[in-house]
Amino acid sequence: MQFAPRKLLLLLLIAMLSLGVMVSAQDGEVIPTITVHSVTQAERPVEFEATRLLVENMRQLGLDVEHRAIPWAQVIDEVWFTREGEEAWQMTAWRMVGRPERSDPDEFAYNLFHSSGTEAGFNFPGYVNPEYDALAEAQRTELDPEARRDIIFEAQRIIAEDVPNIYYVHPSTPQLVRNDVWDVSTVVEQSGIGIHNFWTWTQLTPIGDQADIITSTTSFLEAFNPLYIAGDAPSRVTELVWDRLMRIGPDGLPQLWAAESVEWEDNINVVITLREGMTWHDGTPVTVEDAVYSFEAILSDEAPMYTPFVSGVDTIEVIDELSMRITLFEPSAAFETSTLAKLNLIPKHIWEPYINEVMTQDEVNAEDIQEEIPIGSGPYRMVAYDVNEFVILERFDDHFAPPAAERWIMNVLPNQEATLGQIQTGEMNFLWEWAGDSEILALIAESDPNLELFASPSMGFQYFAFNLRMEPFSDPAFRRAIAHLVPRETIINNIYKGFGIEATSYVATPFEFWHNPALPEYEFSIERAQEVLAEAGYTLNADGRLLYPAN
Repeated sequence: MQFAPRKLLLLLLIAMLSLGVMVSAQDGEVIPTITVHSVTQAERPVEFEATRLLVENMRQLGLDVEHRAIPWAQVIDEVWFTREGEEAWQMTAWRMVGRPERSDPDEFAYNLFHSSGTEAGFNFPGYVNPEYDALAEAQRTELDPEARRDIIFEAQRIIAEDVPNIYYVHPSTPQLVRNDVWDVSTVVEQSGIGIHNFWTWTQLTPIGDQADIITSTTSFLEAFNPLYIAGDAPSRVTELVWDRLMRIGPDGLPQLWAAESVEWEDNINVVITLREGMTWHDGTPVTVEDAVYSFEAILSDEAPMYTPFVSGVDTIEVIDELSMRITLFEPSAAFETSTLAKLNLIPKHIWEPYINEVMTQDEVNAEDIQEEIPIGSGPYRMVAYDVNEFVILERFDDHFAPPAAERWIMNVLPNQEATLGQIQTGEMNFLWEWAGDSEILALIAESDPNLELFASPSMGFQYFAFNLRMEPFSDPAFRRAIAHLVPRETIINNIYKGFGIEATSYVATPFEFWHNPALPEYEFSIERAQEVLAEAGYTLNADGRLLYPAN
């Protein structure tokens, strides 16, 4: 058998990578130590173990890799706020949770990868691709569903080829509810979310004197700010304390909430009328000026995390004491889902002084504000909190849709064993967050008639992200090689114990209309990863360390 010279060279390079054959170091520098962030094993065992597997496989390529396991709040701080420079993060395990407004692909398609989000938004990997930007913008203005789907399909294909992230699982997190406290028929399963959703928190009905929803989280409660998304657990609080003009219903579609009506005059003008008689938790009436200011505060550029959700807004004007008109720059297919059901209504009399103050300072913005006791208008009002220990909400009886429960209490339990113990003893009656062995919950529910098990596939996903601002992660070939090192089947079967489905895109496979089923695949294969690196010119030195390509 004969090979062309290029094929012979390729086979030689693969052999070098596989066997550690010496290649002169002058052909390229040694790739420095790579640090991969993840949460601690105690906080989220599944994420920690998945990261550990990837790190072990990366070492087989001749890379020196450090697994930096730290609390989730610290991961957020180091990744979100240290994007460039010598101290910048390199690789990280990350998760995007299922949220109702994410049932439309716009939030992930635009916010995760549009270049406008590289400095302070959700595009923390620093992915910049003008072709992708054009698609992300085009899908927002395309009102024909079929044509928009074609755009979303192409956007997914580009991301799959460029690999700024490596998706591996849409978790199907098992959750437990005590049926000796709650009428489990009032638990609401929301499409792509599961049972830990706004509708469950407001409709869950007690069967006896115990009327407090008591749950927990493994993460510290970083902040409660309607203009800042501080993570999954704080977001559960935010959606209960602050109202929104619309909510995403259990069916995944937007429905009226604080808005009495949403009427489109044409493709870019929408008139929104508030419900009459709403009040803030301090007793002040909710006004149309408050609703307008909720947009203006974000348009001030002082809340960068929320900026993408209002980027299409041109003007806002008050019509009368309950109505306002929003004019868009151009048609927006996802405006109701991604904006009206996303933005929290904030009281102008409280937030305008805050915003005015931070606008005079260089190092802070609205995301840094923390009220002593946050004031919203939602179905629950905040009573007390300690970000390291707990948050207590109580029913707001003056709300137009007051909850069936009296209080909603979330305790911080960083240890999974403590969480398990409390749901069994009844100290906790709703276990919504579980990152331990899923089989354990299934077995406990099977043996305890007072525990009801729920498990629903999530639109959220676990993934690994690269910081594309630095080498070697700026090289697509290197990223594709690493993509071959993620053993999805092993992770799902052995770590998630079957409670999850494979993730290949930011659109979950159950969303058949939007999910592109023909994406490039990166099967688990260390040999294929070595081959990809060899094709790109990576070699090994005498010590078996991976070298950058020459020149």
